[in-house]
Amino acid sequence: MSELLAFASAALGAWVLGSLAPSGRSRRARGRLVALCVSLGRRLRPSAVAPRELEARIAAAGVPGGLGVGEAMALKLGAAAVAAPCSVPLAAVLPGRLGIVAMALAPAGGFMAPDLWLTRRGRRRADAIRRELPAMLDLLRVSVESGLSLGAALGEVGCRTRGPLAREWLAVGRACALGVPLAVALAGLRRRAPLPEVEALCSALGRAARHGSPLAATLEAQARHARLARRRRIQEQAARAAPKIQLVVALLLVPSVLLLVAAALAAALLGGRGGSPI
Repeated sequence: MSELLAFASAALGAWVLGSLAPSGRSRRARGRLVALCVSLGRRLRPSAVAPRELEARIAAAGVPGGLGVGEAMALKLGAAAVAAPCSVPLAAVLPGRLGIVAMALAPAGGFMAPDLWLTRRGRRRADAIRRELPAMLDLLRVSVESGLSLGAALGEVGCRTRGPLAREWLAVGRACALGVPLAVALAGLRRRAPLPEVEALCSALGRAARHGSPLAATLEAQARHARLARRRRIQEQAARAAPKIQLVVALLLVPSVLLLVAAALAAALLGGRGGSPI
């Protein structure tokens, strides 16, 4: 029993470490699973009513795979339908009434799993936008100082750089080139990137466009504030990392080592008792 628990703890640790760097094959497998769940959810209930915050969550996640509100609801229903039969083997292993509880909660967990997936993608996308923002603000300032309009400068910087923020700026530039007012294009940027830094940038750009204030100074100040905010965030993450590492060591590595030592001691004691006296 001790060896089994130690092996389970070590396997859990290896799975956690392996999930930090997903391969291309695993991403393709997840894509096929998502498509399967969407197809199944459409067949179960194609007219399901979506919650109000689902559209905002999809936009914050970058609309993965062109996922719309209807597809997201179909994905949630399909995940709930897939989770129900998948919980049967787990329910057979769990002792007592825990198996019944697991089977009852599995559909609810499957229904909430796409929300967690979208939230995780949105968090990663927000981190990428925060990393890109200071450098792209400097490029935008240089483009504006060279004589380009704000919409054209946003499109030019977005075309020559990569990343989620670059794609959003490119979309704003193309919208302005098609005749969309800058305020409307910036409102779309706020909706697709709901971050305090992006909100402050859009507000500053809107004020500069209305009052005719120089954009170069505004962009320089925004870049400076973005760098300071990113430095504070990195310091906060570093301060929170130490307790998390200690928690992982205390809950995962230490019990595994203790179980291995206990198993070795138990084997030695049982072997000594069973040996024949000389």
